[in-house]
Amino acid sequence: MNLTKLRAGLAAAALMTLTSVTAVQAADEVFISDAGKSIAINGYDAVAYHTAGAPTQGSAEFKVEYDGAVWKFASAANMEAFKADPAKYAPAYGGWCAVGTSKGKKIPTKPEFFSIVDGQLYLNSSDGAHNLFLNDKPGTISTADTNWTSIESTPADQL
Repeated sequence: MNLTKLRAGLAAAALMTLTSVTAVQAADEVFISDAGKSIAINGYDAVAYHTAGAPTQGSAEFKVEYDGAVWKFASAANMEAFKADPAKYAPAYGGWCAVGTSKGKKIPTKPEFFSIVDGQLYLNSSDGAHNLFLNDKPGTISTADTNWTSIESTPADQL
């Protein structure tokens, strides 16, 4: 094998490794319930939290890829609303627990523990965490906002 082909092969391998690492890190910024399927926020419809005021299971029929994950929706209208303005509907901290984020941790969430504050969806991991959030929304959000900037690209298992 000549030196040029060897260098090209090494460069291609390095690029593939860099691409895989970037994809893993980006995917971990969004809470994915099943890493093999890359489904965001347990497959629940992020728009329905705002419009129906309740967790609503999304459908495989209505899905879109955003921020390294697949987001499911209960209807075509919800899917289109999300596509038009994903930042408006996507949960804070990529769907990781708001209270966990305020403590510097990425903790998986459960769909029934949610709040919408000033138009932003916040998810939590348990009844206890949700009650902590409800008892101090401004303080929890402020601390979580600060922590998220340093933990968002860190894989959950490394926190």
